[in-house]
Amino acid sequence: MKFDFCVIGATGMQGKIVTRDLIESGYSVFMCGRDKSRIEHLLRKYRKKTSFDYLDLKDMKNAVKVIKKSEAKVIVNCAEGDWNLNCLKACVKARVHSIDLGSDIPLTKKQIALNKTLKKLKLMHITGCGSVPGIGNVMLNHATEKFDTLDTIHVGFAWDSNIKKFVVPFSIESILWEFTMDAPYLHHNKIKIVKPMNSIVKTYHRAIGREDQFNVGHHPETYTFYNFCKKKGIENIEFYAGFPEHSMKTIQTLVDLGFETKPINFKGMEIWPDEFLAELLKRIEYPKGYTETENLWVLIKGKHNGKKKEILMECIVPPLKGWEDAGCNIDTGMPASIIAQMMFKGTISEPGSYSPEYIVPPEPFFKELRKRKMLVYENGKVIN
Repeated sequence: MKFDFCVIGATGMQGKIVTRDLIESGYSVFMCGRDKSRIEHLLRKYRKKTSFDYLDLKDMKNAVKVIKKSEAKVIVNCAEGDWNLNCLKACVKARVHSIDLGSDIPLTKKQIALNKTLKKLKLMHITGCGSVPGIGNVMLNHATEKFDTLDTIHVGFAWDSNIKKFVVPFSIESILWEFTMDAPYLHHNKIKIVKPMNSIVKTYHRAIGREDQFNVGHHPETYTFYNFCKKKGIENIEFYAGFPEHSMKTIQTLVDLGFETKPINFKGMEIWPDEFLAELLKRIEYPKGYTETENLWVLIKGKHNGKKKEILMECIVPPLKGWEDAGCNIDTGMPASIIAQMMFKGTISEPGSYSPEYIVPPEPFFKELRKRKMLVYENGKVIN
């Protein structure tokens, strides 16, 4: 059977969200991953629209073989970000379009560097198609057209839950990076570095209220936003992560206990604490009645017609009926599904390697977010 899409990392949280959204949008999906037992329920429920094959991005030869087997037009990579370059290379070898959920800055640079190769092969790749990066990038594109010059961009996310109990966020590996990795930011056209936990401030966000937020380094926006906006003179860019107190305390405790994103040697074996923790936390289930709300935001400052101008873009992600077990993770998986569908239908058709602000048209993208109950605000006014 020929499938419309192939989802890699389909057995994880985001892979399951993307798969379900694509299927409920009328498409067929070839699901790939390492643990079939985690998606047996989806394979049963959507047996006429899905199939599964084992795929590990460490094995390039088999990855290419499985991708070709799917006959999919677009690959949606939902694996952990440090495998994004491997996946892109596999898609290039298989001659198929692809997207992913985002990489750190060094890997993002390597993906964008394949632009000429992709153009030559008439292939498309977009990196960072989730929430931030993802929705935030498209909001940036929408807003910057209204400025003649740019000065400052702040971007980030803030979330909270109705039940103040720790639930595993989208990816504990990525979260540990956000809490521990040095955070670069652009200040007066110079790169500065700060420790995330040394940058905590309390800030208010629509639909969330006041909570702690801090600078984060494990995000590509300070790189991609700068390249997109440098012609308009941008000088300052910072990324912020906002967590509710109950989640911050638990994650910081895990960091203090030594759950790191680098390996340790135990009796001659290499053990990755973060990978072990990720497997352990899969046992935690959402409490009954648990819901999450998230605010994805971009604050842009600059000038228009010689006057100072400021635009705050926000995407509010409420609890979505029928998706309670995904929490606010829907704002990462669903945008990826939307962008993949745009590629499939030809709404996005320019070959090359991009981040979303360059290539994803804001109006139809925002319209699809609205269908999924995600409202986009510009200075407090809903625009979708």
